[in-house]
Amino acid sequence: MKKILIVYYSWSNGNTKMIAEQLGKATGADIKRIETVNSYVGSYDEVVAQGKREVNCGFMPEIKPAVDISEYEIVAVGTPTWWYTMAPAMLTFLSGRDWSGKTVIPFATNGGWAGHVIKDIQKACKGAKSVCEMQVQFDSTGGDTLKTSQAEIDEWIDRVKALL
Repeated sequence: MKKILIVYYSWSNGNTKMIAEQLGKATGADIKRIETVNSYVGSYDEVVAQGKREVNCGFMPEIKPAVDISEYEIVAVGTPTWWYTMAPAMLTFLSGRDWSGKTVIPFATNGGWAGHVIKDIQKACKGAKSVCEMQVQFDSTGGDTLKTSQAEIDEWIDRVKALL
């Protein structure tokens, strides 16, 4: 069995965390949450506005020490979609790591605007093979109501399990 790691960033309602935990439970993977050194504060709308500014200028916030990916063959990378791409904290994590020879499973949560987040993850993981991409939609108001069917999520998890 191949060694798998799930790395995710989640804010607000924990939607990305929920998907990461479902995948982790089904695969027995190690799970690591990416956390920023300075937490986002304010209302949902204030953080959304801050996120837009950060995405627009390519800001990469400092993150708490992250796990070493070198011991893993497969790394599932999960992020909420922030202004059509990955959350800045995930960009920080992905940048500057050696992805050579790794298999990356990009997944993202969104409120109906998937954007180009999967392609951006793939681009940031230079040298990795990307498989089993997944977009999971929640309601468009920043809530935690799942719009993608659980059956679709389960099918994706089964595809990931087949890699192991």
